[in-house]
Amino acid sequence: MTTRIAGLEPANLTVHLGLGLVLLLWMVPEAYMVSIAMRAPETVFDPTLFTWPLTFDNFVTVIKDNPLPSFFLNSLIVTVATVILVLAVSSLFAFAVAVLRLPGTTVLYAVLLTTLMVPMASLVLPLAILLKTFGWVNRYVGLIFPYVALGAPFAVVILKAFMEDAPKELFEAARVDGCTPWQTFIHVTLPLVRPALVFVAIWQFIVTWNEFFLALIVMTENEMKTVTIVPMQYSGLYMANPGALFAILTIIALPLIGLYVLVQRAFVRGLLAGAVKG
Repeated sequence: MTTRIAGLEPANLTVHLGLGLVLLLWMVPEAYMVSIAMRAPETVFDPTLFTWPLTFDNFVTVIKDNPLPSFFLNSLIVTVATVILVLAVSSLFAFAVAVLRLPGTTVLYAVLLTTLMVPMASLVLPLAILLKTFGWVNRYVGLIFPYVALGAPFAVVILKAFMEDAPKELFEAARVDGCTPWQTFIHVTLPLVRPALVFVAIWQFIVTWNEFFLALIVMTENEMKTVTIVPMQYSGLYMANPGALFAILTIIALPLIGLYVLVQRAFVRGLLAGAVKG
């Protein structure tokens, strides 16, 4: 008789144990980050994963030194606005390419794909000069518009693939019923690609929230800084306060962890939906 543990077949048990081991290894950096954030200064450089006693002094230092609510609000405004604009722009462009097949959109799509190969670091200085010319330094639009321009190409690729996999008969039926392109986009296309929209929204939220280089250049005034800039003041040539540094990194990561816990099913569903056809 086949042995089962907790209702699992031996093969499934092996897979779960393997995934559990991978998960433990994957979580080591996160656990080490939290561990250092909760260490006293005399134990902060100990090469062990956990030390004793634990302290919250580093978190208190970070909260006292910085107006974190203001920084979090700035990050939230920039991130939410970026996600909304990326969804709007990318879904409309993908609809024009995949469904309407407007003249010239294929060439524009090919040009758009080339932007995915450009590293962010090479764009920081030109963007900073351009934003200064427009007078958008220390303004929300100085981050939102570049983030939208950088995030839209990836979103277009995802949404275009989903739209092309959708049954063409639905679009033809909408056209026969007298729907305008705008009505087809709102009532037919968007419901079909909802999993992809959720995936793109979550992905863009994470990427925008964590962005550092451009935010460091654009937001120079203290009241306009985003939360990802805060760790800069605790890191230096000699790692002046590593406990506080890892404390603020933990605080920055908490909203993303909470977001993923809430929407992980929708995120995975959107990631895998395009792999199933028919």
